[in-house]
Amino acid sequence: MVDYLVPILLLVASVVALRKKEDVYTHLLTGASDGLKILLSLVPSMVMLMTAVSMLRSSGAVEEIGRILGPVFRFFGIPPETAILVLIRPLSGSAALAVGAELMGTYGPDSLIGRTAAIMLGSTETTFYTISVYFGAAGIHKTRYTIPAALIADLTGFFMASLTARYLFP
Repeated sequence: MVDYLVPILLLVASVVALRKKEDVYTHLLTGASDGLKILLSLVPSMVMLMTAVSMLRSSGAVEEIGRILGPVFRFFGIPPETAILVLIRPLSGSAALAVGAELMGTYGPDSLIGRTAAIMLGSTETTFYTISVYFGAAGIHKTRYTIPAALIADLTGFFMASLTARYLFP
């Protein structure tokens, strides 16, 4: 049924527009044109973000920061091995998935670290990517309290993911 969702939506929209005696093709072209304009406005921020993530990973800065923050993670009950995931997740979803897959490959998907990584990936957001895309699309340049609030939510998600993995999957 899910495979037919988009064609059904297009068919319903076309039938409604035809009943209202509107030009369906013109509306579809207008929508596609607006979508491309939004895409073009988002490309610079996405390129910048992907470049920054690549530079951080290539330089070894992420691993070094993770090594330094290991004791802080242990204090809060978060496995220090997931430090790289915690640092990269707010920046890039694809990099975070790669780190999560690497952690699961190294420690196993049924290990505490593998389960913690999986829960972290599912319960947190790519904060900076999301903010750049949505704020860029809306033309908002000042994020004010959005970034601190989103990062606090991410930290809460990381902490709760660790607790969930530790207590629900002993």
